[in-house]
Order: sequence, then structure tokens, then C-alpha cells
Amino acid sequence: MADLKQMTLKEISDHNTNKSAWLVIGNKVYDVTKFLDEHPGGCEVLLEQAGGDGTEAFEDVGHSTDARHMKEEYLIGEVVEEERRTYSYDKKTWKSGNDQDNKQRGGESGQTDNLVYFGLLAIIVAMVYWLMTK
Repeated sequence: MADLKQMTLKEISDHNTNKSAWLVIGNKVYDVTKFLDEHPGGCEVLLEQAGGDGTEAFEDVGHSTDARHMKEEYLIGEVVEEERRTYSYDKKTWKSGNDQDNKQRGGESGQTDNLVYFGLLAIIVAMVYWLMTK
């Protein structure tokens, strides 16, 4: 593959209308303007993500292999190295390429969520035990 044009997130963010819709998926930039009317989920789905990073939304939907190949027709560039981020699908977290803004979508919820779920499970087990021994 030839070297792709390097684009900043600011440059990409300017393309968020039905006249020019770009989005980022996995640090690659796609111009989906011509695909808006053809998208099976409707143009609104793409316009919601236009000008930004649609990686999480794209992956959450569970696109087919055909859709994954089809998106390559719209590839126009990639995010510049210093602004790239990596998405961890199992942890639902984002990590910037330069480590300056390691963030989680939805806040610091990784370990806290696990403790909450464990606590709720313990309460439910205790209630069931109490009801069974009554």
C-alpha cells in the first residue's frame, strides 16, 4: 500500500456534514460522503461519527467481513503519528499514542465496575441464602 496522507484530528473534525463526511476507524481516515445514502443503517449513523473517531461505534455494531473490506474503498489517509490512539476492545479503554492522555471511555470504571458487580452478586447470594434458610 502506498504511503497514506497524514491528517490531524483538527483537519478531520472539519469534515462533519453531509457535504463532506470523514471519520476515523483504527487511526485510518475514511471519506464516507459518497456512502451516506447507501449505508444500511442510514446516513444519520455515519453523520453522528463524522469528523471524529468512529472506531468504537464501528466495532460495537459487529460489521461483516464484506463491510470491513468495503470501507477500504473510502480510505483517504491516516491520523498523524503523535495523535494516534489505540482502543482496547476487552477493556473498553483508549490510550493515546504519546501516553499523555490515557483515558477510559466512561471514566475510571474498569476495576470499580468489577467491585460493584462482585458486591451486588454477594448481596444476591446472601439474600437467596437467607430466603432458603428461613
